[in-house]
Amino acid sequence: MRHLLAVLLFLIPLLAHSQETGYIPPKTEFGVPDLQGIWSLSTQTNLERAQRFQGQLTISEEEALRIEAMFLAGMEASNQPSDPDREAPSAGRNVGGYNTFWMDPGDRLAVVDGEIRTSIIVDPPDGQLPYTELGRTNFEAAMDRRNTYDGPEVRPIGERCVIGFGSSPGPPKLPVLYNNLTQIVQTKDHVVLMAEMVHDARIVRIGGEFQDPPTNPWLGDSIGYYEEDTLVVETTNFHPQQSLRSSLDHRFYGSSQMKVTERFTRTADDSILYQFTVEDPENYSQPWSGELPMNLSGEQMFEYACHEGNYALSGILAGARRADFDGVDYAPTDPGRQ
Repeated sequence: MRHLLAVLLFLIPLLAHSQETGYIPPKTEFGVPDLQGIWSLSTQTNLERAQRFQGQLTISEEEALRIEAMFLAGMEASNQPSDPDREAPSAGRNVGGYNTFWMDPGDRLAVVDGEIRTSIIVDPPDGQLPYTELGRTNFEAAMDRRNTYDGPEVRPIGERCVIGFGSSPGPPKLPVLYNNLTQIVQTKDHVVLMAEMVHDARIVRIGGEFQDPPTNPWLGDSIGYYEEDTLVVETTNFHPQQSLRSSLDHRFYGSSQMKVTERFTRTADDSILYQFTVEDPENYSQPWSGELPMNLSGEQMFEYACHEGNYALSGILAGARRADFDGVDYAPTDPGRQ
């Protein structure tokens, strides 16, 4: 009888959850929701909502298909062979990069609860980052610093291959130009969030406490716990050089004391709902939150052959010295792109 009562007490919350969502996630051998697998964050949906979608968190499938078709057409056009007889770019002009064969930012807009989203940010309701005046100044100053080439230390940490571009490893985890896979591995006491980009592994201590004194690791200090069928991860004490996250149209600034709370909820065999809230009073007038799906991928995780120092870095700095010598004021066409 006691055993039966224990089983019933265990099943009651599961049944309540299944009635609400219609889905009961599988469990690990130690009784927590099984989130393990390789998941993709790829999406066309931007962090902030575009002006043309103001007041619209969601759009119709018809409009989404039109936007997605335009994106794919642009990708195909940019992937055409280069003209071998074209003139060399003049001094100070962007020479371009690799073609779109290597790019995989996602070909669909994010779908959450059956709704097609126009922004990852859901709060504030306008889909915009709620910068304070100081926060906006900090963000713009950090973006300007990307156009300095005095030495390797001033170059972005993604360019130096210290950690991944943008906010691929998180937190919060956001899409980048390619390599948008994350592998989740769970043990009883730890969860590993392994980002494909620069193979960043964020280790979450289940039931742990923040380091005291803090050591400010590159990806922050992450602790976690399970709340029914959701993994909750809290992270703070970031490395100071991780303040700017910038890739594609997913850009934001955060202090070392920023706190990010993430929630991973498996909503189907092939989908995890990823939600996060950022608290950083130094730079934002209020906490801001976002959500996007992590979709199960049939792809494998491959080594990202980046290394600290990056062979290209010497060429970047040599080009800057040549520009200094020639008196060229060089700045990339779009310094926000990786």
